[in-house]
Amino acid sequence: MRMGLRGILGGLAVGVCVVASVAKADVKPAIDPGGIARKVSKLLREHHYSGKALDNVISGQCLTNYLDALDYNRVIFIQADLDRFQQYTTTLDDSILAGNLEPAFEIYACYSNRVEQYVASARQMAREPVRFDTNESIRWDRKDAAWPKDEKEAQQLLRQRVKYELLEERLNKEKAEEAVSIVTRRYDRLARSLRDADTEFILEVFLNALTQAYDPHTQYMTPSSLENFNINMKLSLTGIGAVLRSDDGYARIVEIVPGGPADLDKRLKPNDRICAVAQGMDEWTDVVDMKLNKVVDLIRGPKGTVVRLKVVPASAPDSSVRAEIQLTRDEIKLTAQEAKAKLVEKRDEDGRPALLGYIELPSFYVDTKKGPTAKSATRDVSRLINRLKASSADGLLIDLRRNTGGSLAEAISMTGLFIPEGPVVQVKDPYGRVHAQRDEDGLTAYDGPLVVLVSHLSASAAEIFAAALQDYGRAIIVGDQNTFGKGTVQQIVELDNVPGVRRTGAGSSGALKLTIQKFYRVSGGSTQSRGVVPDIQLPSVFDARPIGEATLPNSLPYDEVRKSDYKTWGVITQYLPELRAHCAQRLVQNPEFKYLQEDIARTKKRFDEKTISLNQAQREAEKKANQDRVNARKKERIARKIEPPRSIEITLENLDGKTNGVAAVSSTSPVAAASAGSEDEPDATDDPSVDTVFDEGLRILTDYVGMVSVMTAQSAR
Repeated sequence: MRMGLRGILGGLAVGVCVVASVAKADVKPAIDPGGIARKVSKLLREHHYSGKALDNVISGQCLTNYLDALDYNRVIFIQADLDRFQQYTTTLDDSILAGNLEPAFEIYACYSNRVEQYVASARQMAREPVRFDTNESIRWDRKDAAWPKDEKEAQQLLRQRVKYELLEERLNKEKAEEAVSIVTRRYDRLARSLRDADTEFILEVFLNALTQAYDPHTQYMTPSSLENFNINMKLSLTGIGAVLRSDDGYARIVEIVPGGPADLDKRLKPNDRICAVAQGMDEWTDVVDMKLNKVVDLIRGPKGTVVRLKVVPASAPDSSVRAEIQLTRDEIKLTAQEAKAKLVEKRDEDGRPALLGYIELPSFYVDTKKGPTAKSATRDVSRLINRLKASSADGLLIDLRRNTGGSLAEAISMTGLFIPEGPVVQVKDPYGRVHAQRDEDGLTAYDGPLVVLVSHLSASAAEIFAAALQDYGRAIIVGDQNTFGKGTVQQIVELDNVPGVRRTGAGSSGALKLTIQKFYRVSGGSTQSRGVVPDIQLPSVFDARPIGEATLPNSLPYDEVRKSDYKTWGVITQYLPELRAHCAQRLVQNPEFKYLQEDIARTKKRFDEKTISLNQAQREAEKKANQDRVNARKKERIARKIEPPRSIEITLENLDGKTNGVAAVSSTSPVAAASAGSEDEPDATDDPSVDTVFDEGLRILTDYVGMVSVMTAQSAR
């Protein structure tokens, strides 16, 4: 369940890499909220693709977005608050244009007071006797529900929430007193996070309420958010190499990044807790109860600089023990997010062997600031393709199921690895002008059988790539009913460079990720809202959930432009009917797809009902039924005795000679391991070693390779 500030701030506590910054860590940026707001409004009015004015309509949508961002599940504000806020429905636009953000801070102050009351009540309720034998239930998704009409109704909703949380801990076998302790500590963290919220944080939430009144992907980024965005794009950062999480007021070490300074030093360990940080030989800064992203800022720094950490070792017999660790920051490669490959042995329906290449591409990453030798998804994939070709791979499977986009230029150059030349995508600007962006090198890195896996999560640059290969008839697209449907192009504009508005202070003003264009397939249609429809569709739990551009408020509409002049590959269509027939037969016969259909039905029921029982006996029965289902499937899998295909992992580190390829006897895809049991996918596969879509993708590719071989042999006669 998502809950306002907790949902917003909670994301800072998961997987934050303490490894990059070039700004002095102990200097807080000086910002002028009003000046930044004027800069953002100037860019929106003058350069956003939609051409919308900043008027009363936008004002009303901004207010709605802001309230939803703070109180997503509609349990904090009451109707009296909303009535008071209605005065801003038609005036926020005027305030923003004047650089007056008092309404934003007034609303936040009201929210803050409500949350303080909420937390105090929740702590008290957690200690009161609770009955778990009633027929009560809780609505877990309240984003479309009415806000509570008064404090009495708000207290009732809170009581249900606390009861739900206590029941969850009981179901996890916690004793009653420990369940109370866990829940009260959770609300203490919520209050602490609330008090840590500063002007910069509030400004970011409010300005994103404004930007998303224009479209879902225009976003204001504070300096730290911009830094994290750049890290994700270039997969390279500078720091100590550790991942932190907030834990009862401490920044706790979750993971040590291989090859980083902390890893090489060997003294910092997982579960160590950081209580103070110092730059070089400067004075210590106490970080207990400090907001996690502030701790991250203190630990980040440029290459070659020294940071000292005072930690409570996880192995210490007493929490009063402190250890001091001095580390020199260095550049770290985020190899876990790079493209990676496998070489897989497989046989087709007739028993003919095939050696298949598999490449997983998490994003279209690129480091734009380091020239032609910089980190590039296209260069990395090209190297992996060359290794697979050298191993005589008969076909190639590219996995974009978790690829949510990245660089438009990388999507175009990546497409060029598989076609000789031609237009890849058409782009339309706010003035209606359309131009095609092309691959013009006349070269291909791979011209053999190609299958691309997609899902509802595949978006933006991933959709450009998949759509182009589909339009050219170059690849068979396999996956969910359709991809995400993000057909817009964003540009990063650093606000300090915006002309006509004075600089806001000594520090950076941050940046605006601004929607400036829409892109279209070479066949003329947009991927906006509709996405890419696969040639072969497979069942997916995502089909039962509201996922995609069309479900987002204020998303831009679908439209079309004139078709580009391009030549299709011209060979895939003759194979598709038979490939679809073979796949359909396997869907009926494969027990894994039967399991998947059951999961889809269960997921759909959950999203349709939107409620969870608060009766312990009923929940225990449901939990037992779920576990019985998992156990039954495990037994059935063992009884089938299906040997997974043999495979060899290939990473860029392999190619650089840093590690050796390791033979594996598992068909596990990184996607399955990452997604199984995740909070966002309640009905993901019950066995993380099973990736049904990956396996079927390999089977489709195997069939395709076999058909091409037969056709080639017949043509040679």
